[in-house]
Amino acid sequence: MGRAYVVGTFDTKAAELRYVAGLVADAGVEVITVDVGTSGAESADAPDVSAAEVAAAHPRGAAAVFTGDRGTAVVAMALAFERWLGARRGVGGVLGLGGSGGTALITPALRALPVGVPKLVVSTVASGDISSYVDASDIAMFPAVTDVAGLNRISRQVLGNAAHALAGAVRNTVPAVEQLPAVALTMFGVTTPCVTEAANRLATDHDPLVFHATGTGGRAMEKLVADGLVEAVLDITPTEVCDLIAGGVMSAGETRLDAIARSGVPYVGSCGALDMVNFGAPDTVPERYRNRLFYEHNPQVTLMRTTADECREIARFLAAKLNACTGPVRFLLPEGGVSLLDVPGQPFHDPAADRALFETLEAEVHQTEQRRLVRVPHDINDDRFVEALLGAFDEVRARGGRA
Repeated sequence: MGRAYVVGTFDTKAAELRYVAGLVADAGVEVITVDVGTSGAESADAPDVSAAEVAAAHPRGAAAVFTGDRGTAVVAMALAFERWLGARRGVGGVLGLGGSGGTALITPALRALPVGVPKLVVSTVASGDISSYVDASDIAMFPAVTDVAGLNRISRQVLGNAAHALAGAVRNTVPAVEQLPAVALTMFGVTTPCVTEAANRLATDHDPLVFHATGTGGRAMEKLVADGLVEAVLDITPTEVCDLIAGGVMSAGETRLDAIARSGVPYVGSCGALDMVNFGAPDTVPERYRNRLFYEHNPQVTLMRTTADECREIARFLAAKLNACTGPVRFLLPEGGVSLLDVPGQPFHDPAADRALFETLEAEVHQTEQRRLVRVPHDINDDRFVEALLGAFDEVRARGGRA
């Protein structure tokens, strides 16, 4: 059982932090209290780790943290805490308390911890859009209800629940299972038949991890790759790149594929759902796209067909990333259609756009024995395409030796 870390600004929230730490200790878990206050004043409550000690982990030392300017101090302390916590061994779990500033200060360090380490934050901003705080990590956010500004009948209950959740997570291990090699797969609704069949067939001797390609899903997958928890990648559905290029709502950002490229992990990709850009309800679609071809996936999701020009730009982005990959690569081009909507008779069937996508990839990707494009004369959800996909997986696995 590792140690539990209780973290916050002791110059403003000492009573709440002491209350939480006491409950965790009463549950039989060793607790380390950590001050990340930016005032520069020593706390009278004597936390186990002072703010000065944390600040000293900043690359430019404590002076870079205690600037007297709250904004720059919070940013600098966030970096210092991330470096300080990352150097600890035996972290059993972390619980942070804060308002908007404290949440922004604490969560970068928690995001940097491996997936599976318990991470909890009680925050006044937890009931709003928390994507920038959580991103692709497994941080659990507890809405504070009242401000984290003293102990009262509400805060005691909320903080107590969080303390007991941390203690329970640290004390009780997840049951162990046979550790098969982990393989990541990316999926969207319109590539589900392909991914489901591939995952089912891999499951006999691999542990398939399926990620929903919604932006967060792609980033989560690449975090696991960066953490060394994934042995190979079947990136069947890199559709998040479409949203990056055309301004959709499910982009994984400019760094999509970077962790894969750096790691050298065996990689099989395909053109899954590169025929679509995601927006919210129809009235959220940008005005400049009003005359485009759309498909209402559901009342909250509107899909826009990518044009030939957009497909060329998507292909150039992907080619640059594939060219940077240090491990074995196979990238499959499904000539019969890249999604359930891109086959004959369906609304997004557009052979010219697909041709622009495939031809640009072939022109831009630097093909070698390690890195190859493969045309497959079937649509992406055809069983024969799955056969080709798994054949490519066997090739990269043999070359990469990691799965």
